[in-house]
Amino acid sequence: MRLLERIFDLAIIGGGVNGCGIARDAVGRGNTVFLCEMNDLASGTSSWSTKLVHGGLRYLEYYEFRLVREALIEREILWGIAPHIIRPLRFVLPHHAGLRPAWLLRLGLFLYDHIGGRHLLPATRSVDLRRDEVGRPLIPNRYSRAFEYSDCFVDDARLVVLNARDAADKGAEIRTRTRATDIKQSDGVWTVSMVDTLTGARSQIQARALVNAGGPWVEDVLGRGAGVNAKAKVRLVQGSHIVVKKLYDHDRAYMFQNADGRIIFVIPYQDDFTLIGTTDRDYDGDPSKVKATAEEIQYLCAAASEYLAKPVTPEDVVWTYSGVRPLYDDGASEAKAATRDYVFELDTLGGSPLLSIYGGKITTYRRLAEEALERLAPYLRSAKAREGWTGKWPLPGGDMDVSAVDGLIGELQRGYPFLSQEHARRLARAYGTRAIKLLGDAKSAADLGQAFGATLTEREVRYLMTNEWAVTAEDIVWRRSKLGLRLSADEIAALDDWIRSHVVSQSPLLEAGGRS
Repeated sequence: MRLLERIFDLAIIGGGVNGCGIARDAVGRGNTVFLCEMNDLASGTSSWSTKLVHGGLRYLEYYEFRLVREALIEREILWGIAPHIIRPLRFVLPHHAGLRPAWLLRLGLFLYDHIGGRHLLPATRSVDLRRDEVGRPLIPNRYSRAFEYSDCFVDDARLVVLNARDAADKGAEIRTRTRATDIKQSDGVWTVSMVDTLTGARSQIQARALVNAGGPWVEDVLGRGAGVNAKAKVRLVQGSHIVVKKLYDHDRAYMFQNADGRIIFVIPYQDDFTLIGTTDRDYDGDPSKVKATAEEIQYLCAAASEYLAKPVTPEDVVWTYSGVRPLYDDGASEAKAATRDYVFELDTLGGSPLLSIYGGKITTYRRLAEEALERLAPYLRSAKAREGWTGKWPLPGGDMDVSAVDGLIGELQRGYPFLSQEHARRLARAYGTRAIKLLGDAKSAADLGQAFGATLTEREVRYLMTNEWAVTAEDIVWRRSKLGLRLSADEIAALDDWIRSHVVSQSPLLEAGGRS
């Protein structure tokens, strides 16, 4: 068992959006940082979201004004630092007679427009569904008016990876496929024992402060010897989504109200598909085994069909995904009413701080990281931050104006004329300005190496393995991209075979966090 000689200022268990966001902020403040994740980055809750950076309009009903305001402010901040993976999206909210009254929707949207410092996103407008193109996909004559408002779409898994990438670029050590097996503290220092889940190799690191960002496994991490009796409890809530072939031609999304008080989103997805979600139900079981149930799939199909002229059926579903949200248990009677706000529990047993995180949402991860480090400030050597630096410094590939993505697509096609429009667009939206680094000196398609299908090439696979901790085909086609929607099972299996035959062991770059 190897014991690292250095003592890190901060160790983080959990490679989801909260853990990677804290790692980025902490190392940017001058701290030495170590993060371990037992699987792939974003392989838990963070890659199974509804793909939205949004204020959470429905949370106003539960008087979550602080959470909504914070989330609304974050929309444009996150868009500004990652315009390649985040883009504005307009949502159409049809008025459904017998559900929430129009005046209440209008009031909620007025608050939505005005409490969150909206500067670039367009304001709410009223829509006549009988005349506007957004009314065409809906059941004729059933819905006559709607409200159209702004939020943003995000590639959630890439958001996590880019936070980890920026943290590693600034000196953090990021280890994936590394499970913390035991945590102990003595003499003001935490010792974290770990096992490499690929090789079985065991190691240890030491740190002055420890963050438990285990998500659905937050209580499990505490049970690994921390000696902490947590007062807070986690409430596991399952959220499932379905993906179908593209349902309509325009670029707007819908927010549909259901008779049970819930809402679902219907969102244009990956150019040729439509994403429908989510459900809210309490979950009891292993979070890694969660799957969309037949009942949930039927629920989402029925909820969408209440509005859409062409009904959605389970037979239309081409892919499903499901995740477990680790919400703070506030005693709400229904899963849909449980708070999405984040809660910290700080224990300082023996003078060694352990900060456990409950709840949170993708949109507020950056603010959560700032607040977490404020809580830990008395225990860290470098606690003073440039004010809000993570909201000003672009994420990797995001060093461009929010309106520059289309220009980048054109630049890629001029610099690499062998790229199709589809290929250039996908690379620009995934990697931003770092797409040029990925493509390098390629002069022809042949220079990109083996083609695996759906514009995925050997050069991109190697880039992802060297720079973004990808290890398996699943990492590449379902988290670093969503090309699994376009590749056949045989093509994905061939990619896995290629990885196994070309990579004898995990790259030292990957183990050390990779310097790009």
